[in-house]
Amino acid sequence: MGTLAVDLLGKALKNPVMNASGTLGYGIEIEPLWNIETLGAYVTKGLSEKPHHGNKTPRVWEERHGMINSIGLQNVGVDDFFSHYFPFFVERKVPVIVNFFGFSEDEYISCARKVPSHHLVVALEMNLSCPNIKKGGISFGKDAPAVHNIVRAVREVTPVPIIAKLTPEVKNIVEIARAAYEGGADGLTLINTMPAAVIDTRSRNMPLKGGLSGPILKPIALRAVYDCYKEVPIPIIGAGGIMDAEDALEFLMAGARAVEVGTATFADPFAMPKIISGLGEWLDENNCAGIAAITGIAHG
Repeated sequence: MGTLAVDLLGKALKNPVMNASGTLGYGIEIEPLWNIETLGAYVTKGLSEKPHHGNKTPRVWEERHGMINSIGLQNVGVDDFFSHYFPFFVERKVPVIVNFFGFSEDEYISCARKVPSHHLVVALEMNLSCPNIKKGGISFGKDAPAVHNIVRAVREVTPVPIIAKLTPEVKNIVEIARAAYEGGADGLTLINTMPAAVIDTRSRNMPLKGGLSGPILKPIALRAVYDCYKEVPIPIIGAGGIMDAEDALEFLMAGARAVEVGTATFADPFAMPKIISGLGEWLDENNCAGIAAITGIAHG
């Protein structure tokens, strides 16, 4: 039987599948259906220095080939997460990737400082799609020098590995990825959602503007992983439209070390366990020794 185990930033994960940030609550919500330790690692909701209330409803809108969400980064704050929720993951011995954000450089730094260097904390995943309120609301992740600077600033205040989660809303994502690497990032998550909106023809208004995710995003995310794998020498987590094991395999072959699954869980709450099982079956059917043997294999 081929092994699903992967090494990510010096941590041994039993499989390469994890949830995308914000799509599995605080982990305990999925427990009535399947156990959180099924995952290779759990990715937190985006955490901020202080609690954040998020947006008004509606917050989620189903599209023909995806989903738009406008949760607004609602979260309990980094301190509350580690005091009230993290012990659950310690009890279950589940590796955790801490997704976090800020609306200024100071907020990123303050939040990162509060994350403990614990053996189950795999990395800090920086959400670089946030608007920089001190720069007129322009996203941190759209400008290569800004990405370099914010990653460098966080790198200087924490010993925890840093994963830069990048927005696809750029002309050249390889340039942005390289800036993150040169700023001190240890890994990349590719990609975040795309800006989107919907019109309700019955009410004749725009009820929701937010981030587009799901199958429609997959080809864009896959290209980003493929291109960055060739140019940036740090591990990549693939994210965007992964709905089944076949999708996950495509990302792994494009160069991803691991994958994050989000929208699929809203269509099928058992999507992630099925993907993990499907990857194992594929390894066996193809007499493949393990996931590491297919990582980046599409590059020849």
